Amino acid sequence: MSIDYTLHDQLDHIVTITINRPEARNSLDMAHFRDLARAWAAFRDDANAWVAVVTGVGRDFCTGADLKRFIPELTGDLPRPDGWNKDDAIHAVLHRFPVYKPIVAAVNGTCVAGGFEMLSLTDIRVAVPEARFAVMEPKRGLFAGGGTTVRLPRQIPYAFAMELLLTADLLDAQRALAMGLINRVVAADRLMDTAYDYAARIAANAPLAVSATKQSAVEGLTLDLESAYDNETRHSNRIFDTEDAKEGPRAFAEKRPPRWRAR
Repeated sequence: MSIDYTLHDQLDHIVTITINRPEARNSLDMAHFRDLARAWAAFRDDANAWVAVVTGVGRDFCTGADLKRFIPELTGDLPRPDGWNKDDAIHAVLHRFPVYKPIVAAVNGTCVAGGFEMLSLTDIRVAVPEARFAVMEPKRGLFAGGGTTVRLPRQIPYAFAMELLLTADLLDAQRALAMGLINRVVAADRLMDTAYDYAARIAANAPLAVSATKQSAVEGLTLDLESAYDNETRHSNRIFDTEDAKEGPRAFAEKRPPRWRAR
């Protein structure tokens, strides 16, 4: 019943963030929103953490807020946990909390509401055949206010995005794959290996270059074309001034693996 944050070792630089609350379908009350937000902050700020894999325990990835506890905690009918911050809920699902390091989602089951919002802020998404996806809020008379209505039409074709947003229907993994919402569908016993394979292939690259590449791509979505090019040039100039930018060509010339120093 926790949020697990594990840095495998300082050599592979891969972090696993696990939502471990299967008895509540990996929904999040205030304490778990708080702990998940802290896990993302730890990943963002850890110089040895270059890539994250996020997943859940059991048959659900994340089903968003625990309405049986979270709403009573908000209204004061239940006590709030120590250390709760008003921004924890949106930061836990990565909304308005930029993390310019790659994040791989290993979707082990149902991914709806806040879980779907978090998914839309990950970079590579692998799912099991049993996974289901939905923007469920309209079925509950609620609104997906964690950025989904803004991001989704930018990530997949408009008609597909509106199908998800307006029907609030559950989507199976193959349909999500066809829409471009996820990258791959794999058997459950291959889910984590596939996610870690993506993470390892990313972590083999220069971390500052990877981070700048993600930042340029994400920022470019909100800029006009010329401004996006200018922003890309700014990131490019910064990376070409790093030690790793010298190490990469040197390693290539010497026919050896590069030794990245993230500086």
